[in-house]
Amino acid sequence: MLNLFAAFDVGQEREVLSRSLTEIICVPNPPEELPMRTRYFHILLAILTAVSPAIAQRKNAPRAAKVAEPQRGGLDGLDDFISGAMKDWKVPGLAITVVQDGKVVLLKGYGYRDVSKQLPVTPNTLFCIASMTKSFVVAELGTLVDEGKLDWDKPVYDYLPDFRMYDPVVTERLTTRDLVTHRSGLPRHDLTWYSNADITRKEMVERLRYLQPSKDLRQTFQYNNLMFMTAGYLGGVLHGTTWEEAVRQRVLLPLGMANTNFSVLDSQKSADFAQPYRKAKEEVKQILFYVQGAVGPAGEINTTAEDISHYLSFQLSKGKYGDKQVISENNAVQMQSPQMVIQGTPQFPELGENSYGMGFGVTHYRGHKMVNHGGAIDGFRSELAFLPNEKIGVVVFVNLDGTPMPNVVVYNVLDRLLGLEQVPWNQRFLEIDKKREQSEEEAKKRGFTAPKPGTHPSHDSKEYVGDYENAGYGRITIEPQGEGFLMRINRLSAPLKHFHYDVFAVPEDPLDPLERERVMFQTDVKGEIGSLSMTLEPNVPDIVFTRVAEARMREKAFLEAFVGQYELPGNVLAITLRGEHTLVASTPGQPPRELIPRHGTLFDVQGLNGASLEFKMDASGKVSEAVLYQGGSALIIKKK
Repeated sequence: MLNLFAAFDVGQEREVLSRSLTEIICVPNPPEELPMRTRYFHILLAILTAVSPAIAQRKNAPRAAKVAEPQRGGLDGLDDFISGAMKDWKVPGLAITVVQDGKVVLLKGYGYRDVSKQLPVTPNTLFCIASMTKSFVVAELGTLVDEGKLDWDKPVYDYLPDFRMYDPVVTERLTTRDLVTHRSGLPRHDLTWYSNADITRKEMVERLRYLQPSKDLRQTFQYNNLMFMTAGYLGGVLHGTTWEEAVRQRVLLPLGMANTNFSVLDSQKSADFAQPYRKAKEEVKQILFYVQGAVGPAGEINTTAEDISHYLSFQLSKGKYGDKQVISENNAVQMQSPQMVIQGTPQFPELGENSYGMGFGVTHYRGHKMVNHGGAIDGFRSELAFLPNEKIGVVVFVNLDGTPMPNVVVYNVLDRLLGLEQVPWNQRFLEIDKKREQSEEEAKKRGFTAPKPGTHPSHDSKEYVGDYENAGYGRITIEPQGEGFLMRINRLSAPLKHFHYDVFAVPEDPLDPLERERVMFQTDVKGEIGSLSMTLEPNVPDIVFTRVAEARMREKAFLEAFVGQYELPGNVLAITLRGEHTLVASTPGQPPRELIPRHGTLFDVQGLNGASLEFKMDASGKVSEAVLYQGGSALIIKKK
């Protein structure tokens, strides 16, 4: 299943029953993206390398302080702890930065950024930080608020006149603050954007009007990447450029984050970038980078441990870096303050009640206020956490998805620097992971996930083949493949095998983002496959994709064969071509009606529910007659 941007950490960005361990353990931060493996999506974001000339030329940008000695408990023994935990979780590489009292006290890489080439991780290795990107969205918007170009509490509609949500009342009331606090009422709907690089950010924003909400505005916390995408889009529009350029100029340049970028394609041009990995069974395999598209503001930044130390210092200094107040202290404090309560009880006693600020989760760690956010995307996991009152901050990157390793290390570092007894986080999470695996295996053995025996599809296999569309999600194509089908959605493709009745499933495969997804085909009143549905968003009814006609049914060369007059009892039915793509049926004394393509040579009659017209060919291949279906009856009409 998919695991998108999972890593908020206060809850977790994916499903309920099939949540990955990563989601469940990130409890000290809000539920963010889960590496597409949340039994829903295993997607995450990644980024970069090519240093932007604008940033690279900023030679005088303030830099983070040199590594200093840690205070309080110190970090003695941390190297051994990290090395041991990396072996336990089979993590290829890890980068860490720790800031304390305005100084960088640890900046280091462990393991390999590229296993096959045995290339080590360094403080300048680029990692995709996925949802950790979200606070950068808010920081950029904060600069616009400081300049009077944006008000957190005015409707988005005031700035984007074409903006629409599913509910017109929400359209009129939704504010920028709502966008960045996960309280829009809209659940994730992640497959609308995952692996959908062919759609623009503007087009994705326009699709929001077709996505069904599950809650009322401001009723409850629901992690949502699409709202942060919209916030980023808004920031770019108000800046007069793209979101990426706005963040580059307003955040990255002032912070001296010279090696940070917005695309894994840029990262791969760098001399120092981490490859993405995923654990399949007990083996860790290199996977493809996930290339961000329209949803970029929700998780496309790629950065290094060195660069992120600047960002930590900026947040710990309440919006100030060096001698420059990049965003006002007021807006920095708002980012780090509770804006929306996250319902639920903390999983562990060391973690406090959760809430979401603006781009950050806000909670307590062992009695100390903690601001944090995780990130999860294909091949990467990250965690950022800081204690604003104690002036301590930690960021950990790993190039393996679906692992709690970043949380394990962050909490251990906090224990050490606070001078507290170390909580056995690593052992806890290992035990949770083991129990989860055992439970899944037992469920399989006991047949709880098995199909109903002795069933078969209701139609011949060719009847399922075709295109199906949903206004919010786009198109799904079903193609024949062996004894099953190949399903294509966005740029994803996966095999479909018969499960039971008219349900088909993607086989189990840890490397397939769609693994175990089920597709149910529906038969219409005419006995034909008219739609398919999938549980792509568990908080709303199944998403329905309606079958669409083949492309040729809108082509002039195909339609011309049906043009002519057909004999009705006591009347004549005329079929004409309107323009080059539309057939029209008319009879004397009646208004003309457009024929809507269905499939083959079958067309629905617009405005007459249940009425359709199917053209028939003779042995020579010429159209000789048509069958008019309506109200359970059929009438054969001959072509003149």
